[in-house]
Amino acid sequence: MDVATNITPPQDGTLTVLGIESSCDETAASVLRRDENGALELLSSIVASQDKEHRPFGGVVPEIAARAHMLKLESIIDKAVTTSGIEYGEIDGIAATAGPGLIGGVIAGLMSAKGLAMSLGKPLIAVNHLEGHALSPRLTEPCEFPYLLLLISGGHSQLLSVTELGAYERLGSTVDDAAGEAFDKTAKVMGLGFPGGPQVEAWAKKGNPEAIPLPRPFKGKAHADFSFAGLKTAVARAYDASDKSDAAKADIAASFQRAVADVLAERTQRAMEMYREKVGQGPQRFVVAGGVAANTELRARLKNLCENNDFTLIAPPLKFCGDNAAMIALAGLERLATGEHHGMEVAARPRWPLDSQAAAHNPASGSGKKGPKS
Repeated sequence: MDVATNITPPQDGTLTVLGIESSCDETAASVLRRDENGALELLSSIVASQDKEHRPFGGVVPEIAARAHMLKLESIIDKAVTTSGIEYGEIDGIAATAGPGLIGGVIAGLMSAKGLAMSLGKPLIAVNHLEGHALSPRLTEPCEFPYLLLLISGGHSQLLSVTELGAYERLGSTVDDAAGEAFDKTAKVMGLGFPGGPQVEAWAKKGNPEAIPLPRPFKGKAHADFSFAGLKTAVARAYDASDKSDAAKADIAASFQRAVADVLAERTQRAMEMYREKVGQGPQRFVVAGGVAANTELRARLKNLCENNDFTLIAPPLKFCGDNAAMIALAGLERLATGEHHGMEVAARPRWPLDSQAAAHNPASGSGKKGPKS
């Protein structure tokens, strides 16, 4: 990736960045400002959902997502700038998700950002979508480095040690499916609706979490990796063997959600031990971020886990758990503040691990022609 470092921040010390997000099925734009004292002000955050387009298929269709982004991006970006109360010329940089994600959508957003950057004569910052999630709690509260991070977005389940901006060390990752994928598949198997995560959580509230015996993959193992493929299969079998009633669906949803919470909490416990071996004993910070972090049962479990292990739990508000452009603007702003920006040659990437060097040598969930998956 071409990186330049010759950008000088404005003389008054403020930075204003337009963020663009299009990695999956949300088309989003946001304007974020940081003043000379480091205080953040979110001037706008616009998110256009594609739920209606994908609902008939029970999941995100990449071709439909890319087309929807192309149709919506211009109006969403303009709305974000108009709502912010500033002019385009007052923007100091254009930040856009450059990966990982569905490549058609990533290209659409990144090309829009390149066009704006060129026309306005502003620097372009190509943002790792996962870094946006990793920094997202900082949108609303102090979150100093270092911290232990559980990143659980749609296609990613990772535990990382975060020591500073751009410094991420993987402690654990999924070896197959991510937790978000398991939620979506569970909803699709039982016909609960789309998007899957919120639907499973809603049905789980009506069920018995002890009704269906389900596996807890890797329980008790010395590492901090995840596996959700077997759990996903077990749910499908349990549903096939059920009477397909609403009561059965609720019990399976509740049992599945409890199993996922158990797995994430138990693997995080192991990561906490590994993290302390690196940074030492004493109070520590623990951040959970990504779409699955919006799940209320999981948040409660992680809160108890942190209280029992002398960690402070830091989580973004629910509106910043899912994909949004405010977190992309933040990641871009923090990069721009160091003088970093990218050339117009920067390419969209379907795969872009946060810990790229470690992932290249030991990808947790496979690799391919386009690089390590995670």
